[in-house]
Amino acid sequence: MVTIRLARAGAKKRPFYYIVVTEAKKPRDGAFIERLGYFNPVASGQESPLKLDVERSKAWLGKGAQPTERVAQLIRRAERAEQAAQ
Repeated sequence: MVTIRLARAGAKKRPFYYIVVTEAKKPRDGAFIERLGYFNPVASGQESPLKLDVERSKAWLGKGAQPTERVAQLIRRAERAEQAAQ
């Protein structure tokens, strides 16, 4: 099964996550099919806390990929931000 989930990067106590499409059986930080964006929960100043390719995420969801709970929240947040910008 294909899943959309977070892959951790960044230093200790400074998390940074990539939003990736991967096989469910692969390790969290292992190989992935496609990188859709990133999530930076400790962003400050001019840093962007979320960048996500909404069109690609919709395409993967249409193909049957299952997002984790947190990624589903981030997709909704990115969609709202995209709509507000228009």
